Amino acid sequence: MKRLWLTAPAIPAVMAWAFVAHQGQAARTDQAITASAGPAADPGTYSPPARSDKPERVFFGNVHLHTRNSADSFILGEVNATPEMAYRFARGERVMSTNGLPVQLREPLDFLAVSDHAEYMGLLSGIADGDSAARDTPLGERWAPLIQSGDGAELIRQFAAVLAGEGNTNRLPDSFRRSVWETATKVADRFNRPGEFTTFSAYEWSSQPGGNNLHRVVLFGDGADKVSRIVPFSSQESDDPERLWDALADYENLTGGSVLAIPHNSNVSNGMMFAPRTLTGKPLDADYARRRAKWEPVIEVTQTKGDSEAHPYLSPNDEFADYETWDKYNIIMSQPKEPWMLQYEYARSALKIGLAYRRSMGENPFKFGLTGATDGHTGLSTTRNDNFFGKFPASEPGPERMSKRVGDFLNANWMLTSAGLTGVWARENTREAIFDAFRRREVYATTGTRMRLRFFGGWEFSREDVFHPDYEDHAYGRGVPMGSDLPAPGKAKAPTFLVVAAKDPNGANLDRIQIVKGWVGSDGRQHEKVYDVALSDGRRVDPRTGKAPPVRSTVDVKRATYTNDVGAAELATWWRDPDFRPGDDAFYYVRVLSIPEPRWTAYDAAYYGIEPGKDVPLVTTERAYSSPIWYTPAGRK
Repeated sequence: MKRLWLTAPAIPAVMAWAFVAHQGQAARTDQAITASAGPAADPGTYSPPARSDKPERVFFGNVHLHTRNSADSFILGEVNATPEMAYRFARGERVMSTNGLPVQLREPLDFLAVSDHAEYMGLLSGIADGDSAARDTPLGERWAPLIQSGDGAELIRQFAAVLAGEGNTNRLPDSFRRSVWETATKVADRFNRPGEFTTFSAYEWSSQPGGNNLHRVVLFGDGADKVSRIVPFSSQESDDPERLWDALADYENLTGGSVLAIPHNSNVSNGMMFAPRTLTGKPLDADYARRRAKWEPVIEVTQTKGDSEAHPYLSPNDEFADYETWDKYNIIMSQPKEPWMLQYEYARSALKIGLAYRRSMGENPFKFGLTGATDGHTGLSTTRNDNFFGKFPASEPGPERMSKRVGDFLNANWMLTSAGLTGVWARENTREAIFDAFRRREVYATTGTRMRLRFFGGWEFSREDVFHPDYEDHAYGRGVPMGSDLPAPGKAKAPTFLVVAAKDPNGANLDRIQIVKGWVGSDGRQHEKVYDVALSDGRRVDPRTGKAPPVRSTVDVKRATYTNDVGAAELATWWRDPDFRPGDDAFYYVRVLSIPEPRWTAYDAAYYGIEPGKDVPLVTTERAYSSPIWYTPAGRK
């Protein structure tokens, strides 16, 4: 069974093995970065804000990021980006990118998790740094001469062979794995600043049976004192998600801590991420559903390798479903996509399938919130189209990057997206508060923009509630936020919703707010409908077609410019479901669209004076997706 995330030869040796001339520099940089981190913050000095107990603040962050400690990052040429550098960059410091350019965020992030692959974490970077513990492993003894000589092609060939077929015969010693993981958790703690900048210990479990993506980011809510007591569970132990859940349960039982898993890139799983059978071939049952809902309360719905919210084949009446779509192959491009696979890959479809399971067996395995992340492999959390720094060394700025491929295992760089981020509603910027928001699903995904998005559901909201200065107090007092279940309806005939969205202060105006509804009728059939509930520029929905006219585009592709003289800085609305039936299981989530703006490929074409290929998209519409609110008919659990 293959467990590949690259195929040999992955990239030209001259690029992949630039570290040979820089490994001394990398070590010195590590020392400087470590020294600049400063002492850990004293938790006793942090004073929580004097605010209500309601989560009134939104924080933006990224919990899926790789550094040189990930084997694929290193083998693709990322030799300088340490976890320390990743945290420094995310909190707003200027650092040097792989291509030698200085880079800095326009606005710091509020939180970050470095999530290097559990498989061979720290091995290649350790060998390059002269770490005796890395070199003394069986693989280290084989690969150290190749790294020292700069024979990148042979190392890539051997590494691919190990991942493809040799399996547990090449597991790293637990002593080495534990040492690398302890260091990673201590670095995360050292950069954690309660109230200012939050860090999490995390790793990626990189299962991909047959080349089909089942990856999860494992996110811990605890400090190094607890997290370092275990060794990351890798796909070498098992590529079955159920065994991963067992490992998460073991961690909580051992430490009394908190942990969850975040599936990602369901769009390249070739029908496996939300399949109707387990990896061992058994039909999903109630126990499976309860366990999956417990350990995987959210999924990553948008990131650099495509968007997984909806697909035009599954949602032909949704003109915005075809967004940054990757639908040709699985993650390593070893198996073509077939149409039947799509329903088990996209979030909207999975949410509907989850309702059907809820109706038939009383449990919903796919009751998840929505998050976004970068999945960057350069240690840089960048998501701006107008300052896109790539997600792999080969996709960092340069006149030829658009036409290059990310090795031989991913599509051309122009297909990479600038996504994404997660917005978290919490009372304060602390590890405990943000982790709790993930657990209760009061989070939302963005494609990299920092839109503010609020979504509440209830039975007694009025049109005036959304315009109250303290509308949040009304909303929490009379309803529930995104990620929740609607309470019992009482005498109301249909649920009502409040939505408030504001543009990114440094981004494009808003085009519209949409509410996406999915439901299962009394006949057991699955349905969906997209409602335009708030439109900018005085536009209205055509009652004959149910569609709104498109917002005017101000994009000048040749100059890579746009203006905010269309759209709205803020949209807010009250909405009642006009098609509600009390006996139907249903979910509702919000999709907010910005006005059109230049994609990063247009900025590159204008800056470097190049002609992009005819298939290269040059315009984008950034968006945000709220976590759903669910409705269950009375009489059901």
